[in-house]
Amino acid sequence: MNHFLALLLGFCVDLVVGDPRCLPHPVQGMGWLIGKLEPPLRAVFPKTERGELHAGVCLVLLVVGLTGLATGLVLWAAGLVHPALRAVLEVVICWQILAAKSLRTETMKVVRALERGSLEDGRRAVSMVVGRDTDQLTEEEVLAADVETVAENAADGILAPLLWAALLGPVGGMCYKAVNTMDSMVGYQNDKYRYFGRAAALLDDVCNFLPARIAGLLMCLAAYLGFDGKNAFRIFFRDRKNHKSPNSAHTEAACAGALGLQLGGTHLYFGKPVEKPTIGDPVRPICREDVKRANDLALMTSVLALVLFDIIPLLLF
Repeated sequence: MNHFLALLLGFCVDLVVGDPRCLPHPVQGMGWLIGKLEPPLRAVFPKTERGELHAGVCLVLLVVGLTGLATGLVLWAAGLVHPALRAVLEVVICWQILAAKSLRTETMKVVRALERGSLEDGRRAVSMVVGRDTDQLTEEEVLAADVETVAENAADGILAPLLWAALLGPVGGMCYKAVNTMDSMVGYQNDKYRYFGRAAALLDDVCNFLPARIAGLLMCLAAYLGFDGKNAFRIFFRDRKNHKSPNSAHTEAACAGALGLQLGGTHLYFGKPVEKPTIGDPVRPICREDVKRANDLALMTSVLALVLFDIIPLLLF
């Protein structure tokens, strides 16, 4: 099967089905592999800055290499059985690397927790989708964290795997997912992972460099479909570098401008304040409806990316 067609079908399946909890997900396997490799790698290399850096590089090579090898072998073996089986597996892989519906599902749980429960319920719900400390957040801060999650994951959870799968097929998309999973597990600037996780964090930055910028621009274009496109472009070009990460602020800036919100600012991570500049202008207070609006904007951005990366190449090639 043409991998562009597999990607299109996988995108559609993801929109309809999402990530059912009753089915195993490749990210679970990647997380298991990372967890199993970390202790022996730390034991083999010296407990010095250089040693932990080298151990982290080995982790990246092993996880990405084994992920790509396993994916390629499964597809090859399926092709030996029957081409149709390989085609189905390609669609399944493309479905599994995307997170459009699950992003909406998980972030909307925060809104429902606030509506049906209490602020404490909302804090617990948002702690499942962000890395910062949440036990002292106000409702406005909970909602802002949720919107930021939608904006950031529109790039690295949807657009980036779309791009890498379009360029390198299902194997490339799965390898990107392995990089992103490593970053979410070990790419922290704390005492435990400052050196061990640096290679994973840097590789994730490299892999998301182009997708984040394309996502920001596409989100600004999508903002003309019911949001403030002009302000999205204005804030995007003004605030797209207002983040410690080289990639995160691009979609956050576009989203903040499109919705007329202010995001970013200083937050607590592992009990320590991390200073960040603000993104966007406080045109109005954030509200619960903004999480849904951010998800709508992310979906429209994803559809534009699908047309650009997949449907146009499918028609041409």
